[in-house]
Amino acid sequence: MKYITGIYALNLPCALETCGDWHTSALKWENVTLKDSKETLFKEWGIETGKVIPEHEGLYNVANHIRALLDLLIDGKFGTAQGMKEDFICNEKYTCEVMDKVWCMRNLFNWEQIDRFMEKEYLMTWVEYKKERINK
Repeated sequence: MKYITGIYALNLPCALETCGDWHTSALKWENVTLKDSKETLFKEWGIETGKVIPEHEGLYNVANHIRALLDLLIDGKFGTAQGMKEDFICNEKYTCEVMDKVWCMRNLFNWEQIDRFMEKEYLMTWVEYKKERINK
């Protein structure tokens, strides 16, 4: 399934209780980031269907805010994902789910960068989470 992700998905409302981004009018909507879920780590998890997109006709599949952020981490777009916890997700109820999904990335080629990013975003919460997983 083709879906919109990244900064574009962050600038659209989703079903989660998250903040997302607020720069919708600053984006060039003719150049949305599309991925094919079959070729991604998380397949169809976190993709919402039937969404209206600015400057496009019809309905689209769009990553929810957490999925969009995870895709940014996988793609190494850490600058765009900066503020993940406090600015884009801004809801503690998703912390365990986010960490579980990020932990699934530990075999990716850029894991060390992802790990450092998570330490900056989640501080000791991420360090303790990793410690628990490693000691299992």
